[in-house]
Amino acid sequence: MSGKMSNFIVRTITGVLFVAILVSCFLKPEAMILLFALITGMTVWEYTGLVNEWDDIQVNRFITTVAGVYLFIAMAGYCTGVTPTTVFIPYLITIMYLIIAELFTKAPNPVNNWAYTMFSQLYIALPFSTINVLAFQTGAAGQYNEILPLSLFIFLWVNDSGAYCAGSLFGKHKLFPRVSPGKSWEGSIGGAVFVLVAAAIIGWLTGGTDRSLSIPVWMGLGLVVVVFGTLGDLVESLFKRTLGIKDSGNVLPGHGGMLDRFDSSLMAIPAAVVYIFSLSLF
Repeated sequence: MSGKMSNFIVRTITGVLFVAILVSCFLKPEAMILLFALITGMTVWEYTGLVNEWDDIQVNRFITTVAGVYLFIAMAGYCTGVTPTTVFIPYLITIMYLIIAELFTKAPNPVNNWAYTMFSQLYIALPFSTINVLAFQTGAAGQYNEILPLSLFIFLWVNDSGAYCAGSLFGKHKLFPRVSPGKSWEGSIGGAVFVLVAAAIIGWLTGGTDRSLSIPVWMGLGLVVVVFGTLGDLVESLFKRTLGIKDSGNVLPGHGGMLDRFDSSLMAIPAAVVYIFSLSLF
């Protein structure tokens, strides 16, 4: 068996298992919280390991990761109504500690340490935490709404597949060659068309339920996910290009690291929250 064929098989098996685990976790709220808390921790851990390889950066990897996981769990507790707002106090204390601790580390460039530590929370922990808003703050009477967060990942997967097919067939004009030379305008437009169709189908299938959105609103959500998912992919590509690496890790055989798998969702999830709650303003 050739190396390319073997890699394709490994990549396919990993991809199928990844999708199966992610889809099944949304069936129960406890499973969703547990899995995404784990994903948050693994992603922050991966990120801190990458930035710590630079000579003038030394992020407290353990405490930064614990802070990110705690923020996710605290947000889940708050959004489900299980915990009061005071649940965020330990997180704030941890952030204060991470800032004040630089007074005693004698680091050559503490500003770098502060910047990369806080970026892990803003870029990874906070966006993942907002999936709890989609899951618990958008259903009828605050009930668990598995359709909305699951559909977001469906849109991302459809966009990736559609963009790859359209880009392979028609791609001529580069979307952002400085950061990601493989992406094209034709691929992005093709992915958006596939997502619009998927959004319309989901809107039709969920019609008539007390927590449904209209088909046009679903299609609008699909476009938001396409735009910000693509931007999230480009942001991670810029991050890797800055570090001079191809993949963020190898935790998922054939698919790279956690940042590689969830780069699009890190921008798409908070953008979806803004979109959904902005609808109530009009």
